[in-house]
Amino acid sequence: MSFDSFLSQLKSKANELKTEALKFKNKDFLNAAMAGSALIAMADGSISASEKQKMIKFIESNDALSIFTTSDVIKAFQDFVGQLEFDKDIGEAKAYQAIGKMKSNIEASRLLVRMIISIASSDGNFDADERKIAAKIAKELAINPAEFEL
Repeated sequence: MSFDSFLSQLKSKANELKTEALKFKNKDFLNAAMAGSALIAMADGSISASEKQKMIKFIESNDALSIFTTSDVIKAFQDFVGQLEFDKDIGEAKAYQAIGKMKSNIEASRLLVRMIISIASSDGNFDADERKIAAKIAKELAINPAEFEL
């Protein structure tokens, strides 16, 4: 093996480790984002295609989350939706627990609230049930809902 080949493999392994470290660091944010997405998407009783598309676009455009594959994102979302469908109270408790992990990061918290409002509005109707959930999520993150006109 040549030195250049060895150096190339070493760089490749370093990049893989960096990606894995970023995934670990951002796993809580991914879970919080998917928990919030599931809560807001199910607020009106059904999940529209436009809500799902908006969520996927947000994840793909967010630097912190773009390291995750679409299948990772969908799986996390489906896990939260499944928990909410199986037992609403326990599902909500788990979703708010995941969201609460972002409370100490005000930048991430504000981004989460903006994201869920965007998802809720994606079908052209940000109804009272969705506003109520968005306000509850903001409060969970220690953010005044009035900052987002909720």
